[in-house]
Amino acid sequence: MRSDVTLTEDDEGKNVVNADGDTVGRVTSVEHGKAHVDPDPGLADTIRSKLGWGDADEDNYQLDASSIESVSDNEIRLRR
Repeated sequence: MRSDVTLTEDDEGKNVVNADGDTVGRVTSVEHGKAHVDPDPGLADTIRSKLGWGDADEDNYQLDASSIESVSDNEIRLRR
């Protein structure tokens, strides 16, 4: 279990991929180190999150740091 992952607003707009490399969502916002992920972002949501205008809403899911394998410049990869 990883506890050293710290998410910031810089991670907003990144794709979230599973261990097999399949995109499962996009980070719409990061609040208090917790990412909020839209599992099916539309074009408008994608643009808003890339611009840092994302909001957490009822369609988003909170991503816990213990579920994250790694964070790169373009994506957040989930643990298997």
